[in-house]
Amino acid sequence: MISPFYHNRKRNIRIHILKTNINSKVAINTIKLLFKSHPGIIKWSVDLEDVDKVLRVETNQTLDKNDIIEQVSAKGIYCEELV
Repeated sequence: MISPFYHNRKRNIRIHILKTNINSKVAINTIKLLFKSHPGIIKWSVDLEDVDKVLRVETNQTLDKNDIIEQVSAKGIYCEELV
């Protein structure tokens, strides 16, 4: 049996899949510093081997994908929703 706590927690998480131009450790460190200081970001990863340099971000319900795109773009990194 799965705990009700687990179900409630999973419902409160949003997963955003974004296309970026991240291709270096410098860019990853920039994202790391940005996301580390943001309380709405639970977990994130970048797939450097994918042609779209996919950024996957797990957030709480209060953080919208447009907020993430805006913050990442403000750091000089191309970022858009992967469709």
